[in-house]
Amino acid sequence: MGMLQPTQDAELINRKASKKGKTDKDLLKRNKIIESEPDTEKREMETDSKRPTQNPTELNLQPVKFQCQISFQFDLASLICLVVGIATRFYNLTQPHSIVFDELHYGKYVSLYMKRTFFFDSQPPLGKQLIALAAYIGGYTGDFKFVAIGAAYPENFPLFAVRFIPALCGALLPVSVYYLLLQLGLKQLTAATAAFLILFDNALLTQSRFILMEPMLLLFSVFGLYCLLKFIRCRESPYTFAWFAWLIVGLFSLTAAVCIKFVGLCSLLLGFYVVWRDMWSLVANKNLSIWSLVSQALVRAVVLFAVPVALYLSLFHVHLSILNKAGPHDSVMTSAFQASLEGGLASITKGQPLQIAHGSQITLRHSHGRTCWMHSHAAVYPVRYPDKRGSSHQQQVTCYSFKDVNNWWIVKRPSRSDLAVSRPIDAIKDGDIIQLVHGMTSRALNSHDVAAPVSPQNQEVSCYIDYNISMPAQNLWRVDIINKDQVGDVWHTIESMVRLVHVNTSQALKFSGKQLPDWGFNQHEIVTDRVVIQDDTVWNVEEHRYTKSDDQKERERDMVHAEMIPTRPTTLSFWDKIVELHMKMLFSSSDTLQDHMYSSQPLDWPLLSRGIAYWVNTTTNAQVHLIGNVAIWYSGTIAIFSYCVLLVWYLCRMRRKIYDISAGEYEKYFKWERAVNLNY
Repeated sequence: MGMLQPTQDAELINRKASKKGKTDKDLLKRNKIIESEPDTEKREMETDSKRPTQNPTELNLQPVKFQCQISFQFDLASLICLVVGIATRFYNLTQPHSIVFDELHYGKYVSLYMKRTFFFDSQPPLGKQLIALAAYIGGYTGDFKFVAIGAAYPENFPLFAVRFIPALCGALLPVSVYYLLLQLGLKQLTAATAAFLILFDNALLTQSRFILMEPMLLLFSVFGLYCLLKFIRCRESPYTFAWFAWLIVGLFSLTAAVCIKFVGLCSLLLGFYVVWRDMWSLVANKNLSIWSLVSQALVRAVVLFAVPVALYLSLFHVHLSILNKAGPHDSVMTSAFQASLEGGLASITKGQPLQIAHGSQITLRHSHGRTCWMHSHAAVYPVRYPDKRGSSHQQQVTCYSFKDVNNWWIVKRPSRSDLAVSRPIDAIKDGDIIQLVHGMTSRALNSHDVAAPVSPQNQEVSCYIDYNISMPAQNLWRVDIINKDQVGDVWHTIESMVRLVHVNTSQALKFSGKQLPDWGFNQHEIVTDRVVIQDDTVWNVEEHRYTKSDDQKERERDMVHAEMIPTRPTTLSFWDKIVELHMKMLFSSSDTLQDHMYSSQPLDWPLLSRGIAYWVNTTTNAQVHLIGNVAIWYSGTIAIFSYCVLLVWYLCRMRRKIYDISAGEYEKYFKWERAVNLNY
């Protein structure tokens, strides 16, 4: 704004008026009167005419004064939430100074990160990576062994640094909830109330003080939704820096939630809906051209795809790049994956054969799902099962989850009677017919038209025993190499994925996934299945050596004393590793899920009928117990129930042409877009 320049006479009058105690209002009026008087202007002109003319170079130029005004505002409610959140989450953070609940697992993962040792977890790695980064900055080297809940941490363990990230996320969560609700158009008092409820909830406070994933998951989800709502506010100025920034940061945060735990996918899908629901509302704006709508839709689609995929793959690339050494979790992965790790299956490879041949001693591993090896032993199937079905009473064939001498099988050509490998090597190729002889019992793998013990819809697999009855051996199998385009048509150790198809019935050897009863030593069932092409019919050779002698006793002696080692190192691409890892994470983790003493059902959560004892001090009986704030959880449950009842009530009333609420209240109640004034 411009500033008034009063004349010299006006300034003189102002000074005199101020001495007489005149008010500012009177002075302004007087100034205007003086400035408007012709006599005053005449006197000014005469005064100016009497002044001597000066050279412009002789003029005394006054410096120009610039004014800069800085305003600072802060939200008292959010500031209180932040301060109280930091105080409650960080106060005495290192207590208890011992392992609390799932710190046992996540602490182990942090230690393995420090040692660069591979581990398997059914959830994405970002949460563990953030905690490991904080531990690394804190000076942790990964030497502490997380052995049991309640075990004390050593004095030099950087416990504050390891618990720092969850505590920080827990402190920022109430503030994020506060601003999210403000962005949704709720009143400040409502938003502040919700933030304080989050702030003082016992369960969230407890989880924020230990090495757990939930605080990070919740913060990334809430903050990501807040950013996308800010993005929608920029709808009238697309392609600006703020428009791109809020969209990218919001998607980045929601994808980070997915990278903490897969349940974060619900928040990411909600974010997708928010963005595309806004795009749909833009279609109704006739001021926008078709080209403008199409271009904006394409840009949104590209960003919605590129940001989550790039972040997700980048985190897994970091994860697999760091964890390049073999560890205790290797057995979950396939043989090829293990052999790609430093010091894993490829640690002892010299002199090990690559090609499977007549006379090869092999172990056959189930390639997908549960980790187990085809196994047999001297025990036979029961004559009759509890359901009165009869069996072949042949030698049992199972899938065993541990390395054992009874996992060895010898590959044999049907036309040859010897078992020793001769030169040149008689390599087995795709489509060849073979027999598999059990190494310790010398009985051949067999299948008959007899129902399997636990899966009667499938056919039983056994090792053939000649009982001199009308049941001839059916022990021929065809080798189908399913990835021969990559590894060739010769059967190779580790790399070749094969299906063994029973020649007589054209059914494939399959891991059924079902557990045998006590007579089967609780091992897993192997059957044949008419459906040949499926994951459970895929096997690969993990351990391999050539039979040196045809003498059975000498073979058995070699097998007993042989070291269970692999054959040769492998190199897997990043895509091969990430596909295999996700197959294990998504589909095989359910095999290991079992009920435990801390498990609960969904109905237990809103009613707080079951809590979890996180930690108990055996000497002082001090405890850390996970349970929600009764007032908060019960009021929240009642509020959700009440909302649903009112929703159905008003819908039914309006269906009967009875309008109890105004149109404006209806829009707020049923359509959040109108409540936050997002539509044009």
